[in-house]
Amino acid sequence: MSTPATRPTSAQWPIAAAMLPFPASQDAPADTWVDHLAEVAYEGFTEVDLTDSWVQPGDLAPARLEELRDALVTVGLDPVALSAIRRSVIDPRTGDENLAYSHRTIDAAAALGVRVVSVGLHRPLLPAQREAFWFWTEEGPHDPTDPETWDRAVTRLRELGRHAAEVGVELSLEMYEDTLLGTAESAVRLVHDIGEANVGLNPDLGNLVRLHRPIEDFQAAVAACLPVSNYWHVKSYFRDEDRATGTYVALPAPMEMGAVSYRTAIRTAVESGFTGPFCVEHYGGDGLSVSARNARYIRRMLAVATGEARASVLAAAAAQR
Repeated sequence: MSTPATRPTSAQWPIAAAMLPFPASQDAPADTWVDHLAEVAYEGFTEVDLTDSWVQPGDLAPARLEELRDALVTVGLDPVALSAIRRSVIDPRTGDENLAYSHRTIDAAAALGVRVVSVGLHRPLLPAQREAFWFWTEEGPHDPTDPETWDRAVTRLRELGRHAAEVGVELSLEMYEDTLLGTAESAVRLVHDIGEANVGLNPDLGNLVRLHRPIEDFQAAVAACLPVSNYWHVKSYFRDEDRATGTYVALPAPMEMGAVSYRTAIRTAVESGFTGPFCVEHYGGDGLSVSARNARYIRRMLAVATGEARASVLAAAAAQR
């Protein structure tokens, strides 16, 4: 468990904005990258997650990678993390290609000064998901659960973890439904089986809260996952269940308003020793503005969880006596 001497203060804790709200910009001029990143910085962020739906650093030529580094310096953002999404290393069709891409991504991350690379086992959206208003309302691909598939995942993710360690980067495994990282029990087991000190979980439980089906208990999953987590994508959803009719509905929500209590979850995380960066995500509408609101909320909840809020209130009250 972390101690006050080893964990960041609530003000210092790295909270990154995901680049999900921005269009794919791989071939855009560097000035467009500056425009996008400046919007992030203007919302008060000092850290960013270089989500590869925006730019794929692992596929940039060296000169372009340097342009990306310069763009980050120009706007004053720290690229604390890089999330490679829908690039499963056990995809039955593109697993080998995704493994190679993940290695390139780790090298690019190290060149940019990134601290954490987040990867997952989720695959590209199916046609019905792409056509849906909210993609999570349609069922996506499922990972097989046979021992051979499990061993392949362990072997390949361990390989990535060892590469990441060699270049001074942590590897984080993003939870996602119907993959081998789709439940708390399976995700924690996978981290333990990989057995590398720099490999942890990204307990993106928002991916599970939004499902239009029964889900596991959110707080129990937080308690199980956070002790082995090193990065955390966070987002929330309004959720309603009518089990009598089998009706489940989920819509994106600011973290403080959604169906699950991040006040409780963040306290659990701090008590379990979590000191990794957060990344705020939001789908729909003005995702960046909601993400900025969520970042401010997280800082307040970190102050509560670390005892800073209590100390501040008591000091202020004492000063008035």
